Amino acid sequence: MKIEFRKVPQQPKEFLLEVDSVKFLGTFCKISSKLVDIKSKFEGFVRVNCCKCGSDFTIPFNEEINFLLSDGVYSSKDERDLDKIIIEIDDNFIDFEEILQSEVESLRSDYHICDSCAKDDDTIEIEY
Repeated sequence: MKIEFRKVPQQPKEFLLEVDSVKFLGTFCKISSKLVDIKSKFEGFVRVNCCKCGSDFTIPFNEEINFLLSDGVYSSKDERDLDKIIIEIDDNFIDFEEILQSEVESLRSDYHICDSCAKDDDTIEIEY
């Protein structure tokens, strides 16, 4: 789902996007001519790799994340924006699917340990 930056409404509008087994839902609205606020929630499950044995397993992905999208380079001294993830938009289009994929890939890139490796006391990683 893409929306042109200038067409974002002033009043909060709901959205829902589902890719694989992850839902990305929430509201978005324009808070100034150059800023859009997204209050979102991610719900679902993501397949990740164990960093010790390399096996695939599924973890829950239930997070509430607030985004602040800037049309161009973002600059502000407002400390209220520090609790939000800031995304600078270059092409005047907000791509919700790209935001979802980015957050899923960020979760996947973290270190995860499967249940069997968590029970194992060996500190040596298995080569695979």
